[in-house]
Amino acid sequence: MKISEQCVVSLSWTLKDTLGELLDESDEPVEFLVGGGDLLAKVEEGLLGHEPGDKVELHLEPEHAFGDFDDQLLFLEPLSRFPAELEIGMAFEGLPEGCNPEAPRDRLYFVSEIYPEHVVMDGNHPLAGIALRLQLRIHAVREATEDEIGKGSLGTGFFNVQTGSPPDATLH
Repeated sequence: MKISEQCVVSLSWTLKDTLGELLDESDEPVEFLVGGGDLLAKVEEGLLGHEPGDKVELHLEPEHAFGDFDDQLLFLEPLSRFPAELEIGMAFEGLPEGCNPEAPRDRLYFVSEIYPEHVVMDGNHPLAGIALRLQLRIHAVREATEDEIGKGSLGTGFFNVQTGSPPDATLH
């Protein structure tokens, strides 16, 4: 079966920046819903028509991946508003109560720097502003179930960063 809209594809990958530095890798295949919210649009576009056993190489500019870096999404917040076990790289859904009221509440924020009295929270995706080279290996393709199509996702969004993950966690 070839990859088309509304199917499930099983992928493994290697993700590097344009200098060749390894950013993420998965040797074990992971299933994604094509035609839902699991994959970046350019990744889906690059996969269409391929079948198990194929390898696909993609170059993604920031606007087709995780966007440009936006310095307006950096916020200096009081350290006292955060848990004592705060570490660089930790993620939070929104900022804690008492932080900048103008900061978008529906974003994932990452701790980028910790000072004695303040913490820098970054609302950019960790890969924002970076051009990416993605090598995909297609392991399997199957029809999506009605339930999967109805949900619009298998819950494994590509580079879905988990809240509270340690700084060296992979981005899948």
